[in-house]
Amino acid sequence: MKPYLKNTITNIFTASSFLLLAVCVFTSSCSSNKPEEIQAIGDREEMASLIVKDLETVITDSGKVKYRLLTPEMYQYPNKEEPYTDFPKGLNVIIYLPDGSVDGQIKCNNAIYYEKKQLFELNNDVEAISQKNEILNTEQLFWDMEKETIYSEKFVKITSEEGIWMGTGFESDQTMSNWELKNPTGEMQFDTESTN
Repeated sequence: MKPYLKNTITNIFTASSFLLLAVCVFTSSCSSNKPEEIQAIGDREEMASLIVKDLETVITDSGKVKYRLLTPEMYQYPNKEEPYTDFPKGLNVIIYLPDGSVDGQIKCNNAIYYEKKQLFELNNDVEAISQKNEILNTEQLFWDMEKETIYSEKFVKITSEEGIWMGTGFESDQTMSNWELKNPTGEMQFDTESTN
């Protein structure tokens, strides 16, 4: 047998072996999907598209800082039917006046932001502090960023230098400059100065 013919037969054999191996691998990888494999693909579609740890960001308006947001974790789900951002370990929002001074603050242990509605749902040990140092405590508070209002249908306690107010249901502008307590409950406590 001539040397070049021997090399050609060897090359053909090697190419045939590789092709046979590729067909075996391709055939085994194209087997029908099992229900649990299909479920795993669906679960991946439910996964967050963006995960951020120790986030501190600002929202500006006309170049001036309007809000500062701080959170240990943020998960974004833009592909959901109702896109949202989850803050499972809490959120701290500082609200600023146009001159740069702090106008109020809202803190909670868990929050969800619904993008289409521009609405925050703040949950678990929610605390809002106004510029006048009035402190609102509740277990759930909604913050409408478009209307710049906050409201709740849950039990609310408001503490100020003048006294303590409690009730179920609450509405206010986002800085608590003008608030309304619905369905007052319990005793109102007020600080009064003694007169001589």
